[in-house]
Formats: sequence, C-alpha cells, structure tokens
Amino acid sequence: MTQGMEVVQASDQQAFAPGGTPDHANALIERSGIRAGGHRIRGRASAINPTGRFETTSRHMFNDGWQTLDELPPFKTEVTVENPRTIIATNDSPDIPFDRSVNPYRGCEHGCVYCFARPTHSYMGLSAGVDFESQLFAKPSAPKLLRKQLAASDYQVKSLAMGTNTDPYQPIEKQWRVTREILEVLEETNHPVGIVTKSALVTRDIDILSRMAAKGLARVAISVTSLDRKLSRAMEPRAATPGLRLDTIRQLSEAGIPTSVMVAPVIPALTDHEMERILDAAKANGAEDAGYILLRLPHEVSDLFKEWLLRHYPDRYTHVLSLMRSMRGGKDYQAQWGTRMRGTGPYAWQLNRRFDMASRKVGLRTMRMSLRTDLFTPPVLAGTQLSLF
Repeated sequence: MTQGMEVVQASDQQAFAPGGTPDHANALIERSGIRAGGHRIRGRASAINPTGRFETTSRHMFNDGWQTLDELPPFKTEVTVENPRTIIATNDSPDIPFDRSVNPYRGCEHGCVYCFARPTHSYMGLSAGVDFESQLFAKPSAPKLLRKQLAASDYQVKSLAMGTNTDPYQPIEKQWRVTREILEVLEETNHPVGIVTKSALVTRDIDILSRMAAKGLARVAISVTSLDRKLSRAMEPRAATPGLRLDTIRQLSEAGIPTSVMVAPVIPALTDHEMERILDAAKANGAEDAGYILLRLPHEVSDLFKEWLLRHYPDRYTHVLSLMRSMRGGKDYQAQWGTRMRGTGPYAWQLNRRFDMASRKVGLRTMRMSLRTDLFTPPVLAGTQLSLF
C-alpha cells in the first residue's frame, strides 16, 4: 500500500450519504475524497479527487506520520491523445435546441467547480475532481473524422453545437488547435455551427467565424457566471476574467458575429443577484440575445460543489443548498427533461420572471435565430470519384 493512502471497497464509501449540514458534508469529504494540500491544488477549483463511481475500490488519504503527503508535487495538466471512431455525438433531448455536437476535448482545464460534465471522467476510470481539470484528452483526429461523417451519403445537415460538454477553447487549444481545424472543415462545407465558451481565445478565430456569420452559418454564446473577479477566480480558476469575457462579446459583435450571453449557471444566494447586471453589461458590449441555466449538481458534482462552498463561503452553505433543493424537489438535483435547466417552485419562477423582465428592459432577445442549412456542400474525400452532375 502506498504510504499515506488506504484502499477500501467502494461499497464502504457509498455508506456515507451526503447530508444537508456542513458537519455531514465534511464527514463525507473526509471519507470519500482525497483531500489535497494547498500547494497541490493552486489554480484548481476542486480540492478533492474522489474515486470514480464505476470503480470497485476507492483510495483515501490519511496522515501516516511520515509527512509523505507534504512531499507530493502540485497537480500538472497532462494531455492524452484520444482516437474516437466517430466525432459527432447525437442526442434526442427535447429541452435543448440541437441534436448533434462535437467535443474536441474530454475534461476541461478551466476547472469550473460546478461543471455538469465532470462525471463523464468516471467513464475513463478517473475522478470527477482534480483529474477532470488536470488529466485531459485531446482528439486531433476530429477534423478528419468530421469530414468523413459530413461526406456520408445519408448525412442530413443541421446546426452543429460546440462547447456543450467541455469548452472547445480551453487553454490547451492554444497548442492543439483542434477546434480551429474543425472550424476550417465547417467553413469549407458551409455547415452551420453554434459555439458556447467562456474563453477569450475564441477571438483568435474571428477570421473564420466572421466569414461564416456573413452567410448566416455561425453564432457564439459567451458564458458569464459572475462579474465578481474574486468569486470567478475561485469558482472558475482558469477561465477568462469577467471583464475579458465582456470584451470578447464586444469583439465578436463588432466583427459581425451574432453573439449571445449565457448567465450560467445561476447559483442561488451566491450569483443570482447579479443576473440583471450581467444582462445589462452584455447588451452594452453588443450581445443580441440571452439565456440562463440554473446550477446543476449531477452525480459527483454535488459533493465537489459542497466541498468548494465550505472552503470559500461556509456562511452561505446551508442557505445555498436550501434554495437549490427548493427548486429540485428537495434533492440536490433532478434530471427530468423540461425542468432540469430551470428548476421548479416559487424561487425558480421568480428567477425566470426576473430574467424575462431584465432581458426585455435592455433589449435582449430570448430566442436565438436559426442558422442556414441550405448552403451545405458535402466534402469530397480523397479517392472519391466526382459526380458528373
């Protein structure tokens, strides 16, 4: 056994169900997560690295008296190449406006503690905690795979979404440029695309996006969670600052690219009071329409968010969770279609009314215009015989 670590059966871990008080949450964290020292998690939102929910055993840090935990190095971002067989993911969810998406990366270095995509790392045998922020997967074959799928004789064109799971413009995109190459394929084929990001790196691709937007083929949504730099730094440690995101909206809008603002996620008793200010600031910088999504805490995200809340805002812990559960049927999260994005109950209704009123007041549309699909031209693959007609 590694010094300073114990291995237990996963069933033992599951016996500690999350409770509603800080004492219950602390007990869960100590038992179910690998709590890292401050020097190890600098620049990371999560301070624990709980074992993935599909693993048969779990590992837990403990003090063995030999100071072995003090010798561990900081977590470093590591990127592994992933070679999927296909790159377009499809869905039939009735409460989202797209049925297909492309994700150039798995995991996200932005490290947003609330990210609903964190549990997907469990499918790789990794943790939804620090692993999700530091053990990343890049898909450099994505542009080639995309060309192949778009060239299929039975392919039916509809708007393609990017940034719906992990951010396509997270920091490693500067080196890997997978998103850039995907956009080159989409521009070549006149394929519509909608992008959601919280990174200023999207401005690097204004040349492509502006040309596509001129044909009605591209839109970008910038996610703004808070205008408080301190809060944003703690919650989204490697994402762009709030001011830089607003400036990104301005640059995209001035380049003729239809730009939206997503107030997401809205966290009750922590960021919800900023909704009107965010909408007003986004409109002032050129945003055309807006949307919002209530905080979602599926699977491991619930414990990760609770641990973060206890570290940074212990005085608000009970209030935040109480309001969240009032909108989730008394639970940390409910995944039902139609209500998972907005919640239910009086407080959820109030948030919805505030958003509608504030959007109308500043002149932001709440309905996104559709992108064109009639310009699509399937790519010609190498070795394919051209049609005579």
